[in-house]
Amino acid sequence: MKDTFKHKGLRQQLVNVIKAKGIKDTNVLNAIGNIPRHLFMDSSFLDHAYQDKAFPIAADQTISQPYTVAFQTELLKVKSGDKILEIGTGSGYQCAVLCEVGAKVYSIERQQELFKKTSKFLSKLGYRPKKLIFGDGYKGLPDEAPFDGIIVTAGAPFVPKPLLSQLKIGGRLVIPVGDDVQIMNLFIRKGSKEFEQHELGEFRFVPLLEDKN
Repeated sequence: MKDTFKHKGLRQQLVNVIKAKGIKDTNVLNAIGNIPRHLFMDSSFLDHAYQDKAFPIAADQTISQPYTVAFQTELLKVKSGDKILEIGTGSGYQCAVLCEVGAKVYSIERQQELFKKTSKFLSKLGYRPKKLIFGDGYKGLPDEAPFDGIIVTAGAPFVPKPLLSQLKIGGRLVIPVGDDVQIMNLFIRKGSKEFEQHELGEFRFVPLLEDKN
């Protein structure tokens, strides 16, 4: 499948849409403009790839709405070379955005089917995160901590303590919290036990799955 001039034109229209919704970070907007989102989706949804909507992917998961991806990424305030942990690799689209803005990405996926598919797919497109891990996102990745930022791309019923503990001082955790509807939360680590919290509106995500074994 190719990335045509038509796709590039549709991407620019999408960038204009999310810009109008309030996304200001130029690096984030450029990432959305550069990444061929249609390649991350089932061919039956190709006509909708550049609409600002979420769509189904494998394993009963979704590829997030571009505005949501941009909103979460902007909250992270990524600087080139920042170490970012992503909880929920999914289609790989958010991971690609993080790579485009210069992050060193570590990403965890709970669904085996998606993990295998996305691992191969990202490298085909030339995106090379530092590590892709099949595992339980609730536990984070203690062996690679601390992180400059952690992003959770599924709805969590609560904020997992391991994720907070794996942030650097000054690090940022972006996590949607709630059951049917989630509130986007930003936590900024101010000290060993001190966090600043901001609630930033309602979003809808698939649930964050936990390993019960």
